[in-house]
Amino acid sequence: MPAPSDALALWIEAAGRAALRPIEVPPPGPDEVTIELLFSGISRGTERLVFEGRVPESERARMRCPLQEGEFPFPVKYGYAAVGRIIAGPTERLGETAFVLAPHQSRVTCPATMAVPLPAGLPPSRAVLAANMETALNIVWDAEIGPGDRVAVVGAGVVGALVARLAARIPGTEVTLIDLAPGRAALAARLDCRFALPASAQAEMDVVIHASASADGLATALTLAGPEAVVVEASWYGAGPVSVPLGGAFHSQRLRLISSQVGHLPPARAPRWSHARRLHAALALLAGDPATEALISGETGLADLPAVYGDILEAAETLCHRVRY
Repeated sequence: MPAPSDALALWIEAAGRAALRPIEVPPPGPDEVTIELLFSGISRGTERLVFEGRVPESERARMRCPLQEGEFPFPVKYGYAAVGRIIAGPTERLGETAFVLAPHQSRVTCPATMAVPLPAGLPPSRAVLAANMETALNIVWDAEIGPGDRVAVVGAGVVGALVARLAARIPGTEVTLIDLAPGRAALAARLDCRFALPASAQAEMDVVIHASASADGLATALTLAGPEAVVVEASWYGAGPVSVPLGGAFHSQRLRLISSQVGHLPPARAPRWSHARRLHAALALLAGDPATEALISGETGLADLPAVYGDILEAAETLCHRVRY
């Protein structure tokens, strides 16, 4: 058998502290491949919760990534948006560029089925958005957005922006991306959406998606919904209580507040769709939409990542920060 190869991986060692550790990557066994990473994407919202040790004990099993090592809260190797080139495994797959749900590390061995080939036209540098696009697709399904609907998306992070982009491509929709940062107006324009600050956002919306991960954002989302409208809570808050304003017009308007979580397919699609089919769909959507490049807000080499990881997660202007290998 070939010997294991050396690689580097980012470990979160304690709250607010990350470091690179050398690891041994085993050679691929039957039905496995080894991937040399080209890029990975930092998912700011979730990774910030992990970095700060705010994964609730009740959710630690569900929060595990497929190739995660370590245990919550620390030390843990975490991440789920990697793109690389297959360097070992079945002959017919050598040299293939693939997406894999893997942490931030320079090389990984995984089941061959986990390495999903990129469709034609999708550059590896953009494919790091695939996991976020999967989440956004699931949210749009849960929201049941239809042609002609007026849609508000509160929170212009990566997931909120991708939801807005998908909704804006449904014929006849009027989509407004809402955020506290005026600078997000330029992003909304690139995604063919309207933009509004919370105080000036239009109400009486048919569908509202909340993706700001803040109690204030959720309150805004509820005020924007029209009678009998659906408000989809797409944020995940981690540990700690969140205030939900269910007074005022919530009951008289007969609003519906529903959750969306990427780990579960919507019931109406579960009989026909699998997680694998959804991932292929997410990759195809990215391949056909160069405008999503606007969601890459920076890039850092792996060697420099530990020193700036916390700053990347803390910075409000961060969208998808790309790690280069």
